[in-house]
Amino acid sequence: MNDIWRDLLHARANMTLAIGLVLAIGVTIHILLNKREVASAVGWIGLVWFAPILGAFAYLVFGINRVKRRARLLRPQDGSGGQPGRPFAGVGDDLDPLARGIGRITARRLLAGTVVTAYQNGDEAYPPMLAAIAAASVSVGLSSYIFRNDIWGGRFIEALTEAKARGVAVRVLIDGFGGGWLLSRAYRRLLRNGVTAARFMHSSLPWRMPFLNLRSHKKILLVDGVVGFTGGMNIADENVMATHPKQPVQDLHFRIEGPVVAQLAEAFAQDWASVSNEDLDGDAWSPEIVPQEGPPARVIDSGPDEDIEKVEFAVLQAVACARTSIAVMTPYFLPDERLVTALALAAMRGVGVDLVIPEKSNHRLVDWATRANIGPLLSDGLRIWRSPPPFHHSKMMVVDDEWCLIGSTNWDIRSFRLNFELCMEVYDGKLATTLMTLMRRARNSELTQADLDARALPVRIRDAGARLMLPYL
Repeated sequence: MNDIWRDLLHARANMTLAIGLVLAIGVTIHILLNKREVASAVGWIGLVWFAPILGAFAYLVFGINRVKRRARLLRPQDGSGGQPGRPFAGVGDDLDPLARGIGRITARRLLAGTVVTAYQNGDEAYPPMLAAIAAASVSVGLSSYIFRNDIWGGRFIEALTEAKARGVAVRVLIDGFGGGWLLSRAYRRLLRNGVTAARFMHSSLPWRMPFLNLRSHKKILLVDGVVGFTGGMNIADENVMATHPKQPVQDLHFRIEGPVVAQLAEAFAQDWASVSNEDLDGDAWSPEIVPQEGPPARVIDSGPDEDIEKVEFAVLQAVACARTSIAVMTPYFLPDERLVTALALAAMRGVGVDLVIPEKSNHRLVDWATRANIGPLLSDGLRIWRSPPPFHHSKMMVVDDEWCLIGSTNWDIRSFRLNFELCMEVYDGKLATTLMTLMRRARNSELTQADLDARALPVRIRDAGARLMLPYL
């Protein structure tokens, strides 16, 4: 009996070993053929050979991007961004290479006649957004990462419901994780009110959690195809300072008018089609927009479905083209080495580089990792400023006092490579002045090398350990 039991154990061990070997070889081949990042590939290969069955399961759940092909098929290109050799109207000679480069990155045209209005916090942004919904006559499209069923969220739900009742085509897209994974009260309330809504890549099933990282972080409000709102602001009471929320979040949002709104409409329509299989086309969603006076602008949207990280590449292009100044404000600063190096090289060639980050964000691990990640920048001459509470969630970039980047993208790997994001570049000195003023007002104290050196050894070790999680924060 003991011999039989021993033989069964040996057979089981041999079978487990054989299965593990097959899984390790199969997963390794898949990684070698599909993973572009060397560090990521090496990490996954090491895991599957160290623990073949567990590693293979983890790779199946977290390591495979299953949305690449489907999403790419839904994203037609609309041009190369301009004709070779011909300068862009409204763009100075110094910024023409930047405009040309981003045109190649995005395959979108730079469109003149843009009017941009900036709003601080929900106090300023929500009333005109609600007014635009109330004035809608044919269509309203809304996309948000977070959409809460609170006081202000309820006002948006009621405005959308009223628009639906008067015959306006209304479509609402809420992220399947940020908008509430297990229970999205705003989504369910919209459905009860008869509003057509969908959740972006949502599933409550554990084996569908490869989509945990592939989030729609975009914020878009599109009204009648001619007025757009975008930026970094979600829909929640926490964004309205006048209500004194327990965890206030300061943010920045923008009203957009002009031909570039058609690119916002295209981005929303592509995302909607990917989750609902409904095409939003025709004059109700993309009417012809008569150009008016205003600077050129272009939408830059990116995500893990694209061959390249478009927003990150646009940022790298802007840093490389900067001649005099770079100013950045971001709630989270955890880029990879290539962007850190690009900023350092800009500072070395005499470009003034200023970075504004929160004194304390809403993610403690991010704060720890940031402190361990910015040391080289300080030594290369960058100025890093801390903004005091309430937490600043604003994202903006200004280069040479003219080129502006606004939108939803944080300066971290999650936003650059794991989320679906939307930004807009605007070549406008007046908007640049507005953004620079906001960034200067947000500054409190400068972070110095002495501040980093003053951390106790256990704190420095903790921060360095948190930095190892940089790709996942």
